[in-house]
Amino acid sequence: MEDLTLVIPAKNEKESLPTVLEELKKFNLKIIVVLEKSDAETISSIKDFNCKIIYQKNKGYGDALIEGINSVTTKYFSIFNADGSFNPIELQQMYNLVLEDKIKIVFASRYEDNCSSEDDTFITYFGNFFFTNLGKVLFGLRITDILYTYVVGSTDIFKKLNIKNKDFTFCVELPIKAHKKNYLIATSKSNERARIGGKKKVNAFKDGLLILISMLKLFFKRNN
Repeated sequence: MEDLTLVIPAKNEKESLPTVLEELKKFNLKIIVVLEKSDAETISSIKDFNCKIIYQKNKGYGDALIEGINSVTTKYFSIFNADGSFNPIELQQMYNLVLEDKIKIVFASRYEDNCSSEDDTFITYFGNFFFTNLGKVLFGLRITDILYTYVVGSTDIFKKLNIKNKDFTFCVELPIKAHKKNYLIATSKSNERARIGGKKKVNAFKDGLLILISMLKLFFKRNN
């Protein structure tokens, strides 16, 4: 997987990020960690690891991913969490799928058969169920876990999508725009682990409302 770069947004993840990077040492890939310059503790925690650090110019989860992926120089990219919830063993299966010429982006799913999540709550499960099905109704999306950002895809295709959302609504803009542009996307099975430390940065109700608004805007902007 030497032509794959992991993009890891890692704001305030000093507890988990060193463990995540240690686990990734066994894989032949490149790593970009996106941090804020003010996050001195997280920066210090990874000083001994061989990864590229990009200092985020703006704010927001989506912005960190956009800045990170736009800095990728390999053929493929992956969005990878800093909290330890993503199992890197699953990368190979996702990578193999995207190597197929027609498949451009692979989205992992915790809701396929024999999949699970140790980090889901009833509220996040219900929200994901609602927005995943809304994506099917509005856009004909066939992915089964729209809010899960474990992704492997073509770097070139991502840069063509002109992703704009700077916050957590990035997670719905990416598959919707890829689908609207008729790029073939696929699903890969995933078992989400419990986060190592810290706490979720998502506000279920606030972010849920923003996601709904974002999806409706994308629905009415048929040509964008």
